[in-house]
Amino acid sequence: MTDTKRVLSGMRPTGPLHLGNYHGALANWVKIQEQYDCFFFIADWHALTSDYEKPDKISGFVKNMILDWLSVGLSPEKSTLFVQSHIKEHAELFLILSMITPVSWLERNPTYKDQIVQLSNKDLSTFGFLGYPVLQAADIIIYKANGVPVGIDQVPHVEITREIARRFNYLYGNMFPEPQAILTETPKLLGTDRRKMSKSYDNAIYLSDTPEQISVNVSRMITDPQRARKDDPGNPEVCNVFDFHKLYSNSSTVEEINHQCRTAKIGCVDCKKIMAKNLAEALKPIREKRSFYESHPKLVEEIMQNGDDKARSIAKQTMEEVRFKVKI
Repeated sequence: MTDTKRVLSGMRPTGPLHLGNYHGALANWVKIQEQYDCFFFIADWHALTSDYEKPDKISGFVKNMILDWLSVGLSPEKSTLFVQSHIKEHAELFLILSMITPVSWLERNPTYKDQIVQLSNKDLSTFGFLGYPVLQAADIIIYKANGVPVGIDQVPHVEITREIARRFNYLYGNMFPEPQAILTETPKLLGTDRRKMSKSYDNAIYLSDTPEQISVNVSRMITDPQRARKDDPGNPEVCNVFDFHKLYSNSSTVEEINHQCRTAKIGCVDCKKIMAKNLAEALKPIREKRSFYESHPKLVEEIMQNGDDKARSIAKQTMEEVRFKVKI
């Protein structure tokens, strides 16, 4: 039995992954797989909570997501990668946990309220959408995870899971650890229009983009809004392109761009071209690794099958314990 702590996290397959996903989660996942016993799952059931009317694209997004994961460096030798819906025990534990979770806990969830407002074009008045934190809790505690890597805005999700685990332990006897939120720092990285990078906003730069696509997307980026002409001095600190330079250009280039922008010695068009070239070069290893896995589909299937099998064996054992606890 290893003393290495287990962590778990997942992503909803709603489209190709972009730089916001990479810096917001994936880059950290790649790091922590060196320290923890990591379980990462593709949350296709969760995708149904908001896309239940048009589920036809989800299976394709699942396949693309595993390619994105493998291309950025998630390793099947170091992490267990699996698909949520392939492990039916998640649904069984979700059902049992839903019996003991007060509705008031779900209604006060800040993300629930925010999503209702942000996705006003969709009918989210469903039990599945209200109860998704219970399914999320089942996803986590079925593997007895000790931690969940999240950004600060997702801490309430982990807290609900802790409350549900605590309530189960109180009612039926101690069984589940209360998972801790493992806070991750996320670099400032907005979409091309300065809003949060999102597929739905059509402002994203994707991990699978070609250098040509990167160049086009970068050319659309909003820079210093106060800089109307090339000979106007700019302020890099309010420029989204400069934030990308700090991540993808070397330190000497960043210093040079900072000086030249403030002294109007470089225009936004040229600044974008330099950044696009550096960004495309930085993403080259990801594109190459993705190309390798795309040309070896049987290997990808084997990786997912092995991950499913490992996750399923643990989930089955947990559910045997749960059934014993609840006398079913």
